[in-house]
Amino acid sequence: MEASRRPRLNVAYGSWELIWAHVHRVLVVNLGIAVTHLPLLLALQLSHQPWRHPVLFGLLLLVLPSPSLAAAFAYLGATTGGEQAPVRLFARAYRQLFRQAVLVSAPFVLLAIAAVTDAVAIRTTALGAAVAPMAVVVALVAALAWPVALAHVAAGGAVGRRLFLLAPYAVVRHGVLALMNLVLGIVVLFLVNQAPLLGLAVLPGCVLFVVWRNCRVMVAFKGRGAVADPVVRGGVRDVIREGRRDATDSFRPRTSRATAAGI
Repeated sequence: MEASRRPRLNVAYGSWELIWAHVHRVLVVNLGIAVTHLPLLLALQLSHQPWRHPVLFGLLLLVLPSPSLAAAFAYLGATTGGEQAPVRLFARAYRQLFRQAVLVSAPFVLLAIAAVTDAVAIRTTALGAAVAPMAVVVALVAALAWPVALAHVAAGGAVGRRLFLLAPYAVVRHGVLALMNLVLGIVVLFLVNQAPLLGLAVLPGCVLFVVWRNCRVMVAFKGRGAVADPVVRGGVRDVIREGRRDATDSFRPRTSRATAAGI
């Protein structure tokens, strides 16, 4: 009687496949983020005070995070159906989106750095109490609009002047989602700073999945003057189809030419 009352975990095969597909996506994103940020991690190991080298770390922050985040968003967007896409999909998206991601991120990153610098410089002056909070707000809006713009580019959106106005507007309009992204980003940075290897191995993929979902909701302006780029999105889909074909061929039994010919 006791054995019959024990709860049984009965999960369908499709559920397990969906779970492992999600784990696979998270691991691929973690690997891609860790590899593409190796120069930044090395620089942080050599200098524990990055604010003393603003030019070096400013260039690293401008060039490294943007393409990797755009590639992660493109990878997550291309695998929404639960398929296990190969690792080269992330590499291909990184290569195709590199230029667009840097061009889109440059204004937001530079504006955030300038606003933080101004807030620190004038905090002790007579105007500091009035101007410093405004500079902090500008820096936060620019930092939060950055992943929204990258999600737009990763989804195949075109880069234009309207994007630099609509991305901050989306942050203000969806304040709760933007605040959630900010909290998640702060938590990840804190945990990675405490345990770099463990943090990079576990956290980025999980957090970026939530941030990407939030940015998809915030990017409601995609159809307002933004034309999708079929080359980038088609290239991402082509890699998925190639990965499926490779996986299918690897499990297909090999037959000799005589058997294939019906002899």
